[in-house]
Amino acid sequence: MNPVTNTARLLAAGLRALLVLTVVTGVLYPLAVTGIAQGLFNDEANGSEITSDGKVVGSSLIGQAYNLPLKEGEETPAPDLKWFQGRPQNGLGTNSVNTQYKLILSGATNRSGDNEQLIQWVKDAKAAVIKDNSTADCTVEPEDVPADAVTSSGSGLDPDISPEYAGIQVHRVAEKNGLPVAEVQSLVDEHTQGRTLGFMGEPRVNVLELNIALRNLLAKG
Repeated sequence: MNPVTNTARLLAAGLRALLVLTVVTGVLYPLAVTGIAQGLFNDEANGSEITSDGKVVGSSLIGQAYNLPLKEGEETPAPDLKWFQGRPQNGLGTNSVNTQYKLILSGATNRSGDNEQLIQWVKDAKAAVIKDNSTADCTVEPEDVPADAVTSSGSGLDPDISPEYAGIQVHRVAEKNGLPVAEVQSLVDEHTQGRTLGFMGEPRVNVLELNIALRNLLAKG
């Protein structure tokens, strides 16, 4: 067989295989996967978006910071105590309007449990939680502070807090917003999710969803 003819046949076969595989793996497969995802898992496929007043304000999978605007001379902004606060964050931007977020990066402290700096961070965070959440009619005791109130998650972007952490914030949020404690506690109870499938993970409260409900409650008043 003519070498040129043989080479041409091999090239043609290769090009046909390339074309078929391109259509199958580059067009048909992505379209099929996208169609299935959009049809069966529309919310998850689109980023688990949370909307408020018809606008996307975040994702249920990514935490936000609820802080006051950064003042001159401050290295980190102070928390806006009229809102429920999430876990200590690494990699989150500030959120002065409480419905938008700016993602910078994700990361952990990479410090061991016996690291002196980490221990001091936890002590400082615990003191701040006690101070910020103690009100005239409710004093937060050291033993009331749960671990998630003073430690960040592995990503620094955890959107959820424990019902215990949400609970110790109720009196402070009620006082700052002029609301009855019972109404704020009811919001927490309504937004407390149980374990996944009844046995996986821990009960949790999504902070963004809770703060949206709080804002809606304030708007009614």
